[in-house]
Amino acid sequence: MPAPIHDLVIRNGTVATASDVFRADVAVRKGVISAIGMALPPGREEIDARGKLVLPGGIDSHTHIEQLSAGGIMNADTFETATAAAAFGGTTTVISFAAQHKGMSLRKVVDDYAALAERGAMIDYAFHMIVSDPTEATLTKDLPALIAEGHSSIKLFMTYDKLKVEDETLLDVLSVARENRALVCVHAENHGMIAWMSRKLLAAGQTAPKYHAVSHPRGSETEAFTRLITAAAMVDQPIMIFHVSTAEGAAIVGDARRQGLKVFAETCPQYLFLTAADLDRPGLEGAKWMCSPPPRDRSDQEALWQALALGDLQTVSSDHAPYRYDASGKLSGGPGSTFKQIANGLPGLETRMPLMFDAMVSRRRPEFSGRALQAFVNITATQPAHIYNLAGKGSIAIGYDADIAIWDPKARVTLTDELMVGRSGYTPFAGRTVRGWPETVLSRGRVVVRDRTVSGRAGGGRHIARAGGWAAEPARR
Repeated sequence: MPAPIHDLVIRNGTVATASDVFRADVAVRKGVISAIGMALPPGREEIDARGKLVLPGGIDSHTHIEQLSAGGIMNADTFETATAAAAFGGTTTVISFAAQHKGMSLRKVVDDYAALAERGAMIDYAFHMIVSDPTEATLTKDLPALIAEGHSSIKLFMTYDKLKVEDETLLDVLSVARENRALVCVHAENHGMIAWMSRKLLAAGQTAPKYHAVSHPRGSETEAFTRLITAAAMVDQPIMIFHVSTAEGAAIVGDARRQGLKVFAETCPQYLFLTAADLDRPGLEGAKWMCSPPPRDRSDQEALWQALALGDLQTVSSDHAPYRYDASGKLSGGPGSTFKQIANGLPGLETRMPLMFDAMVSRRRPEFSGRALQAFVNITATQPAHIYNLAGKGSIAIGYDADIAIWDPKARVTLTDELMVGRSGYTPFAGRTVRGWPETVLSRGRVVVRDRTVSGRAGGGRHIARAGGWAAEPARR
């Protein structure tokens, strides 16, 4: 009997891509998809996916992993625990942040961060470079060299005292990115509005976590979006706007895209499933739901879903920023912490994919009627692969990396703090029951989750070096 030509064959499943849904076997050889068809020859290992969905592994393009905040607080997750959590939830590629703070060499920041990831990551990864100290050396030496080495996206902040860049510096970085073909990703909120509102609230004794939502006026998002888009158009530099939270913000992005500007944008589960009311809890408990920008209203949720369906927003990331609800994280300022002293950010690597699958596929969001499964794959895997130029990722296709999640569409799972694999100790979505869960997950053909149990190996992931690709090319209007 001839030796098997495939290392693994996934049989009898329903395969979905961003464009099609079909019954097929999927074969893997040397870490890549080697064949798709019916009745494929046997593999050395076989997985029966009868009654299951065979989907591309998710790509979470906005994750804070093993990262020191500007306030000096370290994330709860290491690369090992964060990527284990990602795989548990059906994600097989993450993009996290090599974060420069004032006075730091960007080159050293990236090199040190790469060493952490190489030791710990179970799945494949790439980096965004956070630039908060754009010195002459950073702009003329480090950024061009690092972009050429495959770190082709830059993140800027328009708010936060220790991170923000002013308009003139924003233009400097946009110009360097254009010259070197990198995508610029931006946290866009008006710093002055937030600082002014925060000062007024604290002076009035309104210090509880729920006032965090009040301190970020809706207009702080729309004003910053407009200013950012105007600056990017002036330089002819493509941009990605992170974590859109309001209906008005989504509308500004849509208008810019219809004008032919290369503006990409994402939102996150916290803006699709939570509201500002979630922060209104006894004592400091609302800190668990604090992120920036904050969750808004139900009307904003509906507008964001519509923007995803229209393509005005292209991706949904977790913005995973895990801090424990104790003195090491959220409560580092002590038991009397004000909303300004509480670490911002929510854990979300594990729950992003199940929440989106439940809403789009199981509950059949009306915006995606007739194409829900394809839209789910597109938003959570295919579009981030295209925008961030992750070659061989984001689809089920011959020659692509065998990053595959096998989903049981009928599984009912109640999200609890105890279920979570990450180290934050809680999930802001506790108590929700979702239908659909990834039972088996492969990273380049290696089983990293089997029967909902993480089996991956620390250090098994690879760094993905990438050029800027089509998304980073100027529009040349």
